[in-house]
Amino acid sequence: MAGRFGAGRRFFGIESGIIGVTTAAVASLAVAGAFAFLQPGATAKAEADTVDAAKAAQPARSAPVDPSIVHASDRPGRSLNITIDDGPDPVWTPKVLAVLKKYDVKATFCMIGPQAKAHPDLVKKVVAGGHRLCDHTVSHNTAMDHRSEKYQSEQILGAQKMIEDAAGGAKVDYYRAPGGAFTPYSRKLAADHGMRPLGWNVDSKDFEGGSVAKIEATVRGELRNGPTVLFHDGGGNRARTVASLDSLLPWMKQQGYGFGFPQR
Repeated sequence: MAGRFGAGRRFFGIESGIIGVTTAAVASLAVAGAFAFLQPGATAKAEADTVDAAKAAQPARSAPVDPSIVHASDRPGRSLNITIDDGPDPVWTPKVLAVLKKYDVKATFCMIGPQAKAHPDLVKKVVAGGHRLCDHTVSHNTAMDHRSEKYQSEQILGAQKMIEDAAGGAKVDYYRAPGGAFTPYSRKLAADHGMRPLGWNVDSKDFEGGSVAKIEATVRGELRNGPTVLFHDGGGNRARTVASLDSLLPWMKQQGYGFGFPQR
């Protein structure tokens, strides 16, 4: 279903030290900083600390999760939720992350389980960047609403485990059914495991092969439908997505939009 949940249904093809300083002079601080920078593992430790801080900033998990499909933003006022599907991808996810960082925008990344398992470094970079995680199943079967509850459970919970393992303990906050193929069972299952079912209002159609101008026109024309905007960083060449985000994000800010996350 286009618009509210998404475009035509399709199967996903995987293409693809800290230096302690007391009272010291400025020159001593500079030397200590340079020494820390050169220590083996210092960069990895800094990245791990960033991931830990991002995990600590995640929403609390004590309250029950609503099993209804969310489209609204958790940010009041004129706000948008940027969502990125079908990754992580070693070529396109870093480029998408760079554009988001450039404009200081946070997004929700809806990941395919095996992709997350294959690229745990990228999952950790997503978390370290302050973005949130979303379960997009194991196989991206857009007809899974016609499959058994056992199959749905394997697809959803299997992907959740792969993503959370790859993330090093960060939790998956949302579940997005491929092609909008939700069922009452899958929505409740996701909610029972801490994931809010996530829809969308604006489909960029960036996977259809149109030009950058067409993607931009589609998004600008549909923003009145609601705040949650769908893009992709996996499943094919996403150069047009990267270029579109690089143009649309500053335009959105100029229009007075802020950026939040889908409500939990």
